Amino acid sequence: MIPIQDARNHVNQALLLLSSHDDSDHFKTGAEVNKLMDAVMLQLTRARNRLTTPASLTLPELATSGLMKMFPPHAGDVMVNFYINLSKLCLTVYQLHTMPPNTTKNFKPARSSVLHNPGAMFELNNNRFQVSHVHKVECVVPWLNGTLVFFTISLQLCQQLKDKISVFSSFWNYRPF
Repeated sequence: MIPIQDARNHVNQALLLLSSHDDSDHFKTGAEVNKLMDAVMLQLTRARNRLTTPASLTLPELATSGLMKMFPPHAGDVMVNFYINLSKLCLTVYQLHTMPPNTTKNFKPARSSVLHNPGAMFELNNNRFQVSHVHKVECVVPWLNGTLVFFTISLQLCQQLKDKISVFSSFWNYRPF
């Protein structure tokens, strides 16, 4: 799955940032530590967001995406979307109706969305389609919820480290008269 791979790539980037400093490296200022923690937290936040927020796609983007190639060949009047939303795997199947080529009245292309409703319209390769039926199935994946909890804990620990560094930095910068 693309979101899981993306999340893993962000975690690998965070680990790379952390491992780029060996035991002989010493931070000279709290600002250096905070800069590193900001970069690590950015990667962890991006990883968590890939699992919590499914991509919004237009129907033409969905029709031409790699998702359509992941499944066995199917009728030209069916589109499939497969995504992660929090701790659930979601599969949405769209049944399409081909509109007559001269249909211009009331043709309104649908915008980006995670889930398109019946009646949504789009154009692809000079053909116009309308979504006639939508079928959605969800399956809870317990380890995804645990993963989200670990991302939250990791981000909290990074923030706590930043807060402690800030306290010590202000202490060392304080000079009594």
